[in-house]
Amino acid sequence: MKITLSDITKAFPVRGKKGADVVAVRDFDFTFPDGTLVGLLGPSGCGKSTLLNMICGLLAPTEGHIFFGDSDVTKLPPEARGVGFVFQNYALYPHLTVLQNILFPLQNLKGADKLSKEEMHSRAEEIARLVQIDGFMDRKPGELSGGQQQRVAIARALVKKPRVLLLDEPLSNLDARLRLKTREEIRRIQKETGITTVFVTHDQEEAMSISDTIVVMKDGALLQSGKPQEVYQKPQNLFVSKFLGTPPINVFDGKIKEGKLFIGDAAVLDTPDLENRDVYVAVRPEDFDLCPSGAFVCPVHRIEVMGRDTSIVFSHESADAPVLRALIRTEDIPNTGATVHFSLRRERIHLFDKATEERL
Repeated sequence: MKITLSDITKAFPVRGKKGADVVAVRDFDFTFPDGTLVGLLGPSGCGKSTLLNMICGLLAPTEGHIFFGDSDVTKLPPEARGVGFVFQNYALYPHLTVLQNILFPLQNLKGADKLSKEEMHSRAEEIARLVQIDGFMDRKPGELSGGQQQRVAIARALVKKPRVLLLDEPLSNLDARLRLKTREEIRRIQKETGITTVFVTHDQEEAMSISDTIVVMKDGALLQSGKPQEVYQKPQNLFVSKFLGTPPINVFDGKIKEGKLFIGDAAVLDTPDLENRDVYVAVRPEDFDLCPSGAFVCPVHRIEVMGRDTSIVFSHESADAPVLRALIRTEDIPNTGATVHFSLRRERIHLFDKATEERL
């Protein structure tokens, strides 16, 4: 099911005070392709969950329209939209067994959608096998691990055979290893069911690892969307470049002058096609090359060996952070003294206008 958001805005009134409304989502225009998993990514408070609640029908947009396929569902209640919703805190009924939790949405169906007891149990068992919890049907939520509870919540959302599956930060309560395993399960389930899925997270690694498309938001607005690797390699503005990537991207004050890019006093690249201007220069940790004759010279703080990779921790007077990192292969650890020399990969350097912070 394709989801189209057309110029969606959501404003909340300031309660008990005079003043302008608080705009949580602003002029949001995007189409979620049928059968894909789209990650809504951004910092806390950027409007991700508000947008998800509007798709679900729990919130009504102040302006704009929501379409499922060709149908305008803007004014439809949640129960009429055919949506499965998985909440951050699972929201399972603690006094019910796994089977009873999964059956609950089916027991509330009415009219032509109402199922027989045999049909409900058959569907619940089918979904339980899909999410691999069919061995825990008689247990209650308190007897399950966090990852198992999350799968019960997903099963409950899927058992109605929804047209759309919405996940609101479903992994935030899990430890690191369980998050990795569960996000792989979510991707597997989405692929097997083919349900259009919207996955809200502030964790860029989660979003990039399982999404067909990521949508980066800030202050309620869409900043950039695309395939995860495309957005990572060609961020359209400084915020997106800084938000994506672990370790974070290194940002320097730079200047383009007479066909060369300067960071501090060092001319690090030829830029014959760009006019003179002040710029931000963003370099990802993996895009530094050790080079004894490299023009970019930095004082070394320390070297951190992390198995396959090694992180050179250094500083530079033109950087926006006191500590910077370059990633190299462990076998290439330099016999370095107080400084290290780098060359920069021209095709992987990101330049942003100093005034607008937009990509050049």
